[in-house]
Amino acid sequence: MTRPSFDTLYQALLARDASYDGRMFVCVSSTGIFCRLTCPARKPRVENCSFHETVAECIEAGFRPCKRCRPTTPEASADPVVKPLIEALEKRPGYRWGEPDLVRMGFEPSTVRRAFKRHFGMTFLEMARQRRLQEGFSALAGGGKVIEAQITAGFESPSAFREAFAKILGQPPGAFSTQPLLFADWVASPLGPMIAVTDNTQLHLLEFLDRKAFPAEFRKLQTFAKGRIGFGRTEVTDQIQAELDRFFAGQGGTFETKLALHGTAFTRDVWRELLRIPAGDIRSYTDVAKALGRPEAVRAVARANGANQIAVVIPCHRVMGADGSLTGYGGGLWRKQRLIEIEQGYRSKG
Repeated sequence: MTRPSFDTLYQALLARDASYDGRMFVCVSSTGIFCRLTCPARKPRVENCSFHETVAECIEAGFRPCKRCRPTTPEASADPVVKPLIEALEKRPGYRWGEPDLVRMGFEPSTVRRAFKRHFGMTFLEMARQRRLQEGFSALAGGGKVIEAQITAGFESPSAFREAFAKILGQPPGAFSTQPLLFADWVASPLGPMIAVTDNTQLHLLEFLDRKAFPAEFRKLQTFAKGRIGFGRTEVTDQIQAELDRFFAGQGGTFETKLALHGTAFTRDVWRELLRIPAGDIRSYTDVAKALGRPEAVRAVARANGANQIAVVIPCHRVMGADGSLTGYGGGLWRKQRLIEIEQGYRSKG
């Protein structure tokens, strides 16, 4: 299927066009939910929508399935392995599912694994883990206590919950401030869930959760804030979510969110130079060094590029090796390739 335009898909959503059922899904940033286009729920505002072709893309972007239209069910409803497990997951999203549970329900774990990979692009246990982490983080961001988030996320012991949480953010949930200067919250994207850290006027950090350097970046920001990073969402968080949605939907390649740049003077100069690269254009590290009037500083430019803490918005993905190779990207070369492809679309539109 040739992917329809965003406007076409949004009109299909408004019309509840059944021809897209099982082929496209809508993710709603204001609710964190994804739905079939035929969902009977009230239709979301256009700026809160993004569209994806698979359930796996929606879940990996940090969205939870709608309980009204049950988008995880239609494409696999005829599969006797998938349907009962999806229903069980919907009833217990915070439960810590394991292979013994599958055996007790009469399923062979390897059969379940193959069936879910075929239908959703991820295993049942991977899907269940994503749901648990989303439930726990949402509880914390909504003002819940750590013990409430632990229970919501399905962790039997506080230590296990802290360990899992620390693996993501580099510190246990109890270390977050109850009187924060900066606020951390989950931000959805088609390339995977992200964490945004904002204050009431600026974006301080935007990073993919699975980036290896993320915990270290978060600790540096925690030092800057003197330990006063807490959970929560600001108008800046909503703004960057809306701008990311537009970007990935092909509606706009620029960002207006005000940025807080943390780094040395040279590092900040490199990031500002990156911001001058138009969407769809590519530069080499040598090009950036020359533009700064420091042609000898190619390696320093590469280090500053790699130290970027505001992914996608500060476009370090637009810098390649001198031979045109993708070279390193902290978020993964597959993401770099996808971002370049998206921006080439903007360039072709002029």
